[in-house]
Amino acid sequence: MGRIYTVSFDGVAVTAVQDLFEIVAPADSIVLIHELQLSQETEIADAQEEMLNLVLKSGQTTSGSGGTAPTAIPRLFADAAAGTTAEVNNTTEASTGTIVTHQVWNWNVRIPFVNIWTPETRPVLSPSRRATIEMTTTPADSITMGGTLVIEEIGG
Repeated sequence: MGRIYTVSFDGVAVTAVQDLFEIVAPADSIVLIHELQLSQETEIADAQEEMLNLVLKSGQTTSGSGGTAPTAIPRLFADAAAGTTAEVNNTTEASTGTIVTHQVWNWNVRIPFVNIWTPETRPVLSPSRRATIEMTTTPADSITMGGTLVIEEIGG
């Protein structure tokens, strides 16, 4: 087993299509994606219920921009720093390259979105490969979101 890390964002006003998460595996390690959690705190009335499209893609060679670069936090508090590069909430999405779509979901924003991959179905990024969790639907109005991506680095 490798080292487990979380990448999170909280209290972000989301108004546009974006890469909610962008990760790049270290050059000397593979990265497994274990879990994705998303929630929001503003859309509470029935009239505001929305369905947003989420997509897991990989193979982009150009990073997105417009977001932030949080530090991946180790689950074992005293563990080494992550080698994975992470960005969140990029409003200019990662692009170019041989991009493939691995999974697609529709998220009803009235309930939290939680996807835990089984060991057999975990997405695996080879060394230096980029992946994104994209929100490909523009929200009807601003929603305040939070999210966490749980990853594992093996190697290095």
